[in-house]
Amino acid sequence: MKLIIRVVTALVLTVVLLAGLVLLLPGEKVARLAADQLEAQTGRQLGLGGKVSFTFWPTLGVKADAVTLSNADWSGPEPMLRAERVTIGVAAADLMQGNVRVTEVSAILPHLNLATNAEGIGNWVFGGGGAAAGGTGSGEGAGQPLRIEAVELTGASLRYAAHGEKPVEMKNVDLSLQWPDPAGTVNAKVTLRPAGEPVEIDAEIGTFAAFLAGEVSSVGATVAAPGGTGRFDGHADINGEASGRLTFGAEDAVRTGAALGAVLPEALAQKAVFGADVTYTADGRLSMRDLALELGKNRLSGAADVEFAKRPRITARLQGGALDFSGVTGAEPPDGRGAAAEGWPGQRIDASVLGLADGTVDLSFDSLDTGSVQLGPSQLNLTVERERAVVKFLPASMFGGEVQGQLVANNRNGLSVGGNLSFTGIRLERALGETAGYRRLNGEALGGVEFLGSGNSVDAIMRSLSGKGWLEAGKGFFTGFDLEQLMRSGGNGGSTVFDQLTASYTVEGGNLRNEDLLVLLKGFRAQGKGRIGLGARDIDYLFTPQLVRAGRDQVLTIPVRIRGSWDNPDIRPDFSQALQPKLDGIEQEAKDRVRQKLSEELDTGIAPEQDLNDLLKERIKQEARDQLLKLLGGD
Repeated sequence: MKLIIRVVTALVLTVVLLAGLVLLLPGEKVARLAADQLEAQTGRQLGLGGKVSFTFWPTLGVKADAVTLSNADWSGPEPMLRAERVTIGVAAADLMQGNVRVTEVSAILPHLNLATNAEGIGNWVFGGGGAAAGGTGSGEGAGQPLRIEAVELTGASLRYAAHGEKPVEMKNVDLSLQWPDPAGTVNAKVTLRPAGEPVEIDAEIGTFAAFLAGEVSSVGATVAAPGGTGRFDGHADINGEASGRLTFGAEDAVRTGAALGAVLPEALAQKAVFGADVTYTADGRLSMRDLALELGKNRLSGAADVEFAKRPRITARLQGGALDFSGVTGAEPPDGRGAAAEGWPGQRIDASVLGLADGTVDLSFDSLDTGSVQLGPSQLNLTVERERAVVKFLPASMFGGEVQGQLVANNRNGLSVGGNLSFTGIRLERALGETAGYRRLNGEALGGVEFLGSGNSVDAIMRSLSGKGWLEAGKGFFTGFDLEQLMRSGGNGGSTVFDQLTASYTVEGGNLRNEDLLVLLKGFRAQGKGRIGLGARDIDYLFTPQLVRAGRDQVLTIPVRIRGSWDNPDIRPDFSQALQPKLDGIEQEAKDRVRQKLSEELDTGIAPEQDLNDLLKERIKQEARDQLLKLLGGD
C-alpha cells in the first residue's frame, strides 16, 4: 500500500510540476522555438500572422492563426503553405529541458502550393541551413532534430504546377500522417475528391527519414475509388521516381474513371483489370513491362512506354485474342435499309482525339469486331504524329480475304481521310456490305483502290471522294435481277450468275465512274458503263449483255438499265438501246444500196466516205455546164 501511495504521489507531483513549467512558458516563445528549429532544418520560414496561444487539451502545444510556410527560392513569392489555423503539439519532457520536439501538426483549411522546376525537383524537397532529417540541427533552441510524428490536414486545397505544364488544382483534401518511429515507417491516409466522390489513398513509406533525405525507400499504396481499387508495391524517392508492380481492378470502369475526374465512353461500364511492372523516372518517362489488360472479355498483353510531355508520346507492342470493341465504338454495320438508306450520317465528327498524344502501337490479334468491320488474324501498326494517324495493315484478314496497305486520317487543317489498299480473296458481299451497306454483288475478288476525301461528317467525306481502282472477280452473282429473264420478259427479281468480272474505275466528287465492265456469263457476255453515286447512294448504270443463240450466228443484244437508289433501284431492259443497233444497220444498208445505184447511173465510183448529197450537187453542176456549152455552139 505504501508503494502505491508513493507512486501516485510521484505522478501527481510530476503532473503539477509539468503544468507549472508549461504555464511559465508563453505561447509565443514556444512557437518561436518551433519556428527556429523548422527553419534550421528545412531552410524555410514559418510565419505566424495571427494570434498565438498555448494549449493543454486535446494537444499540449501551440495554436496559431494565419500561418504560412515560405516557398523554395525558385518557386516564386507565394508561400508553399497557408493555413487559417495550425495546432503544433510538442513533447512535454523535451519542453521542460528547453527543447521543442514537435509530435504533431494539425491544420484547418490549409492550402498547399506545390511545383516542380526544370530539373524535376519539387518545392517540397527541403534544404537549408541545417542538417538533413535525422541529423543534428543548429540555431536557437535546436537541441534535437525536427521530426513531426503526426500530421492532420482537414479541408485542404492543393495547387500543383509541374514545370511547363498547366497547373492542376484539387479541393477538399484530407490528410493523416503517422510517423511514430524516427527510423521507421510512415503511414499516410489521404482522401481526394477530384470529381466530388471520395478517393481514398492508404500508403506506407519505409525509412521515411531516408526518403526525405532523397534516398530510395520501399513504398506501398492502395487507392480505393468508387467501383475500383488499385495497388502499388515497390520503391520510390522524394523526386517521384518509382519502380514496382502496379495493379488495378474495377467492376465499373466508367464509374471509377468519373471519380478520378476522367470522362470515359459508356461502353466501358464493365469490368476492367490492369497489371504491369512499372518504372517511372524524374524526366517523365513511364515504362510498363509484363503488361496485362482485361476489358470485359477482351484481353491484351505486351509492353508499353509513355513519355509525359506537353504532347505525350506512347510506344507499345500488344497482342490480343478475340477482341470485341463493337460496344466501345458504337458503330453498327450499314445495311442499306432504314435511316442508312436515306443518306450517310451528317453529324459532325469529333477528331480531337488525334491531338491527345503521339506514338506508335503495334497490335496483333486473333480477331477484332469494330462494330462495322470484322477482322480475322491480323497485324496492325498505328502511328500518330501531330494529329495525323496512319494505320498500316501488315497484313489484315478481313472480308474473308487479305488486305495490305494503309489508311490515313489527318486533322491538322480540317479532317481528311485517305487510303491505298490492295486486296486478294475478299468476299465482295462482305466488303461492300460492311463498308457501304451494298450487298447485291457476291463473289471473291482481288484488286486495289486509292481514295481521298475530306469534310467534317461522313456525308461530306463520301460526297468529296476522289481516287481510282480496279477489280477482278471469279465466279459470283448479282442479286435483284436475272439478265436472261430480263431479256426474255423484263421485270426485276432473281439473280444473275457470272463466271468472271473485271472492271477499272475512277472516283471524282463522290461519284464512281466505270467504262469497261466486262462480265462473262453462261451463254452470253455483258459489258457495262455508268455512274455509282458513293455520296448520294444512287446508281445510273447500263449493262449491255449479248446473247448468242445456240447453233446460230445471230447475236441478241438487250441492254439493261439500273437506275435509282441503292436500296431500291429500278432494273429493266432498255429496248431503245436494243433497237438502235438494228436501226443503225438498216440505215447503213439503205445508204449502201443508194450509193451502188447512183454509181451505176452516174457511171462513176463512189467512195464510202463521200457524201451523196454533195456528189449529186456536183453532178448537176457539171451537167448544167455541159448543156450551156452546147447552146453557145461548143462541142
